[in-house]
Amino acid sequence: NRAQPSVREVLEELLSIHHIARNITHLERIPPRAACYAPFPSGLHPDVLVALREYGIQQLYSHQAQAIEAVLRGEHVVVVTPTASGKTLCYNVPVLSAVLENPKACALYLFPTKALAQDQYQELYSLAGATGKGIKLYTFDGDTPASARRAIREAGNIVLTNPDMLHTGILPHHTAWCRIFENLRYIVVDEVHQYRGVFGSHVANVFRRLRRICDFYGVQPQFICCSATIANPKEVTERLIDHPVTLISENGAPAGEKFFVFYNPPIVNEELGIRRGVVNEARRLASRFLAEDIQTIVFARSRMQVELLVNYLRKTMRRLGKSIGRIAGYRGGYLPNERRSIERGIKEGAILGVVSTNALELGIDIGQLNAAILAGYPGSVASTWQQAGRAGRSTETSVAVLIANSSALDQYIISHPGYFFGRAPEQAIVNPENPAIAASHIKCAAFELPFLDGEPFGSLDPTPLLEHLEAERIVRHSGNKWFWSADTYPSENISLRSASSENFVVVNLADQNRVFAEVDFDSAPFLIHTEAIYMHLGETYYVEHLDWDRRTAFARPQRSDYYTEAISKTEIRVLQIDEKHDYAEIEIAAETGSQERGGLLSEYEKLPTDTEYPLTQSPTDGPPAASDLPEHGSEKASRLLGEQVASSPPLEETASTSASLSP
Repeated sequence: NRAQPSVREVLEELLSIHHIARNITHLERIPPRAACYAPFPSGLHPDVLVALREYGIQQLYSHQAQAIEAVLRGEHVVVVTPTASGKTLCYNVPVLSAVLENPKACALYLFPTKALAQDQYQELYSLAGATGKGIKLYTFDGDTPASARRAIREAGNIVLTNPDMLHTGILPHHTAWCRIFENLRYIVVDEVHQYRGVFGSHVANVFRRLRRICDFYGVQPQFICCSATIANPKEVTERLIDHPVTLISENGAPAGEKFFVFYNPPIVNEELGIRRGVVNEARRLASRFLAEDIQTIVFARSRMQVELLVNYLRKTMRRLGKSIGRIAGYRGGYLPNERRSIERGIKEGAILGVVSTNALELGIDIGQLNAAILAGYPGSVASTWQQAGRAGRSTETSVAVLIANSSALDQYIISHPGYFFGRAPEQAIVNPENPAIAASHIKCAAFELPFLDGEPFGSLDPTPLLEHLEAERIVRHSGNKWFWSADTYPSENISLRSASSENFVVVNLADQNRVFAEVDFDSAPFLIHTEAIYMHLGETYYVEHLDWDRRTAFARPQRSDYYTEAISKTEIRVLQIDEKHDYAEIEIAAETGSQERGGLLSEYEKLPTDTEYPLTQSPTDGPPAASDLPEHGSEKASRLLGEQVASSPPLEETASTSASLSP
């Protein structure tokens, strides 16, 4: 038996193959980095040190020590270091120490997804258990049974949840959570870089409501925040939590050598400038690594691409005489137990290759992979580094390959490597003062606690909105306070992420209508329209009917040599032009103002699984897709608050070289 080739050897082999090497536009070598260590800060509870040493941790990385020291000094902190640099200890250590010092102390951990909260729970559970002191920690999300919720409120020291549950399940019912709030020492906010745009602006307002309730209970908890690398971590964190923060950004964790390959597929249509598809190129390159048992992750741009690549790579594994069960997909729509099983399989090495949407871009612990293939530019420098960072989570050599598609953006990035490697990641934009968003949360805040006359909400004066709500008989003014008087429960009608928080379920008609998948509301008309081919865990299903009223798609297994792709048409209507600029002799005008955008599904096409060209186009049924821009309150409420905001920033920003591995 020959020895398994190293990542470097497989990459050298690829560079020796002419029809692959000629498509490589750039090869970047990122040298290894040695660890920088620091001793444990003084002031930590001895049992925490015992637990860490039981884990084999005899000292900390320098950024971990700096962060813990800042927390112990009482400062709000944001830690900004790359993937797999040990940011988790920056908050787990001081939180556990505080609970050991005072068994009544509580902490609230906030993660952007349920999956990440569940993943971090396992790590925290093991570390807390090693102290031997019976620290009580719980996850609290939409799947938490009612029977467990009372125990969490009455006994929990550490509650791991997400902003959505804080918004709908905790803040409106704060009197039931009074024990937690009265003893709240720390609020942990992980993956801060995810809180941008509309979502981040909502979360910033949720934090305003959280601080308001903390003031009511007489506590001032510290925020411990963590983020991947972005251009403005300190600024965006301070916008989110409305407190000055101490920035910790000097990474002390070690890193192995990494090779970053830019790959531009060959042109297949000179006239139209169309290149070979990223799905087929990703299959071809991933197969090379999988053939040598190199654990590989492929990031695809859509759920359909995930399922196609899973099918393709399983065929490759069968041809290589390897188990097809070692290839898995990972995306939204899989049931929670399926996702946990896949995560465990990746971490334990049972899964050799995983194809994922950006769902695995977050810090879920999936162990140490050796190769990452990005099937298309993720859309930002920050996301590209996040996905590439999924390979090389140790001191070993790793490789990341970015495959460009035919779009102008992908072609610019792949042809200008200096632009990518020479610039910092993008800024994250958060605008808590967005009038429509803030108006929604002022309603929620009024439901939770009465507003005092003159009490601000962040930098906004809510009085004009409260007066409007009084005229609508939603609040009433008595003495110097504004009380909620309507029968409605405002937070349940406000989604932090999209226009609708409802999910569709997909049932298997051949298995007693068993629910086997979930699809979010906005994706339903694209993925599970009537006559769609829906792919799930590598299997294909034919959707016989989509019932909009019951939020259910009825499907049955069907072997298919084609898949379907919905075609959407977008209409943009200019509402107002504020400025217009002409550029020299170029017949282009740049305008700023406001616009309205809406989407309509009209057709779907059938595409054969073995080529990239459509077979047929057919009309879809069903209502239009949800608007791309969610509604966040009435126009009247927006106008009342908008008059206070002078200007609202936008919610979100949206060459051939020779290849050598020599340092």
